Amino acid sequence: MIFYYSGCGNSRHVAEQLAARLGQKLVFIPQAARREDYDYALAEGESLGFVFPIYSWQPPRLVLDFVERLRLAGAPGYIYMVTTYGDDAGMADRMLDKVLAAKGLRLDAAFGVAMPNTYVNMSFMNIDPPEVAQRKLVRAEEALPLLARSIRERRKGVELKRGVFPRTKTYAIGAGFNQSLSDKAFHATDACVSCGRCVEVCPLRNIALVGGRPRWNGHCTHCEACYHYCPQNAVQFGRATRGKGQYHYSD
Repeated sequence: MIFYYSGCGNSRHVAEQLAARLGQKLVFIPQAARREDYDYALAEGESLGFVFPIYSWQPPRLVLDFVERLRLAGAPGYIYMVTTYGDDAGMADRMLDKVLAAKGLRLDAAFGVAMPNTYVNMSFMNIDPPEVAQRKLVRAEEALPLLARSIRERRKGVELKRGVFPRTKTYAIGAGFNQSLSDKAFHATDACVSCGRCVEVCPLRNIALVGGRPRWNGHCTHCEACYHYCPQNAVQFGRATRGKGQYHYSD
């Protein structure tokens, strides 16, 4: 069984590819959380996977919250995580392992897949240049069969890029970022055509059209889906996103 979360599609693609190659069931974490569906039965020795993007060198808070509430019938034979990131993952695997340990479980393996950058809500951050994004996508496709084989063979260990100063990034910078998320700076410019695409793609169902314009309702995780999927590039975050490009995974 694979539990996954994705905003702009990178982690969704990885999760879908792994599920197809491994013959495993997929569960979309935000949808399950909305239903308050935390009870799952595992077959004897079944593997348990978590696929998600890195948010400031941490797992998204909604992923950790879901794992904290997860109730399993049956003991998994192998537990792994696969994370997608633009550059590196810091100590994100240690954070997930800590939550699992509180439930009497341990992470057997942690894998990472570099994918195109999506976070643009800071003035100094932008999407990757097209050639860099394409190079990452090609390498990711090449890596997925090998990743699936590692999981099938139940390989243990950490196979992801931590980057420099991983503890500082995760436990200082990442902690501050993930504790101070706010959607107050999101707005739609006059380019908005009231198509409702932002409402459709928000994984947390945090956006509603009010008077034909999107309104963010305070439960944002900064996944950037509303920004990147907007066909008019009308969704902006304060001044930080002005003039920046858009990216989302497209099959």
